[in-house]
Amino acid sequence: MPHAPSRGLTVWLTGLPGSGKSTSADSLLAHLEKQGVFTASLDGDALRAGVSADLGFSDEDRDENVRRAGEVALLLAAQGAVVVVSLVSPRRVARDAIRARHESRSVAFLEVHVAAPLEVCEARDPKSLYRRAREGSVAHMTGVHDPYEAPLRADLILATDRCSIEETGAALVAAVEAALTTR
Repeated sequence: MPHAPSRGLTVWLTGLPGSGKSTSADSLLAHLEKQGVFTASLDGDALRAGVSADLGFSDEDRDENVRRAGEVALLLAAQGAVVVVSLVSPRRVARDAIRARHESRSVAFLEVHVAAPLEVCEARDPKSLYRRAREGSVAHMTGVHDPYEAPLRADLILATDRCSIEETGAALVAAVEAALTTR
């Protein structure tokens, strides 16, 4: 049975759709689970299908989606889990508010910008979102219709267009392990 660290951590993966957030999250979770670390995963698609199913894609609704994800992550991390959140979370103000909530509760927070240029994300397009947005069947697409605000003070930047999955995975694992040992 996995053991829980004495104090948890929220790892917040943010970036454009198709940047590699889910791939990075899956790699990190697999590594941590092999180490026996108590983990939880909060994925944007899963959240939109449940906890945030009532929300649209206005700035206010996007901020509320981020707030809800952040509060769930905070609850789990406060109980000792390493929570990996994979969420576009396009607005800096919403992400900064989640960081502040974690800091106010003395719960560690690691913001990771999964960075790839729009052209690369659009070429990857694993869910055909960009294609459908360009055709007009998907509205409010981050990167096409709506802006993405990159973090100003990310704890880690993963350049998924220039580094291999193994390289970005190793950098992410190293950052998380460092955060876990310095708390």
